[in-house]
Amino acid sequence: MNIYGVIGWPIKHSLSPAMHNAAFKELGIEAEYKKFEVRPEELEDFILNRKDVAGFNITVPHKIKAREILEKKHEAPVKHAQFNVILTGAVNTVKRTANTLEYWNTDVLGFQTALKEDLRFDVKNKIVLLIGCGGAGRAVIAALSNIGINKMYVYEINKAQVDSTKEYFLKLSQDWQDILKKKIEYISSEQLPEKINECQLLVNASPIGMKEGDYSVIGRSLFHKNLSVYDVVYNRETELINDARSLGLQCSGGLGMLLYQGAHAFEFWTGQKAPIDTMRKALLSAL
Repeated sequence: MNIYGVIGWPIKHSLSPAMHNAAFKELGIEAEYKKFEVRPEELEDFILNRKDVAGFNITVPHKIKAREILEKKHEAPVKHAQFNVILTGAVNTVKRTANTLEYWNTDVLGFQTALKEDLRFDVKNKIVLLIGCGGAGRAVIAALSNIGINKMYVYEINKAQVDSTKEYFLKLSQDWQDILKKKIEYISSEQLPEKINECQLLVNASPIGMKEGDYSVIGRSLFHKNLSVYDVVYNRETELINDARSLGLQCSGGLGMLLYQGAHAFEFWTGQKAPIDTMRKALLSAL
């Protein structure tokens, strides 16, 4: 029996075992997906030496450090998905083969799939407002920067996070720097009312909304009829989504991003098409 899993610190909140074990059962695959609580100081040993684990997902706080460990060992990301790792600076999926570790970032493809399948939104030539440029925000930037958006405004309340993201992008190749410089504009809170009027899509990639009592990241009065809304928060319906729905706007919470990144990881590991409906039902039951 093959063992798969998810590593993080802490990890008890993860819903990934529910959807992956349901998928294994549905397809009759002899495998089990587990949670592995891995402290930061244990990360390198787990990645390089846990040969009993055939593949694993990586969640907070390990995604960036995992990429650094893998690159230090001269491993390379899956060729068809290199830009996912390059633009995010993070890894969330690893497959162990006989001689190497293959890896990529399925968060990027997961977000792209969720936009298409759940929000039914075509981003080509559209203007996007992104709230948050941390780990999830970088995945959104990577997902949208190569599929034809017109422009992306990025607002982040944490200046240190903005500086960190800008600093990372400056390490990319000149070609990628030119693309991102052309597509992305960082804005202040004072600019939000003006800039949101230009946008057809609002994406919340910040953690605001995860907890009961959290405020909406955007005031209801700033919404307009041509705006679609996606919130990466999946554990509850946020005030942002509640406001958007009450105004009749096209909107979606983040369960789809979790589902589709998991489905792409499943297919990467097993070579079989993921049973999406089964995985979705398992996630909904586990919430």
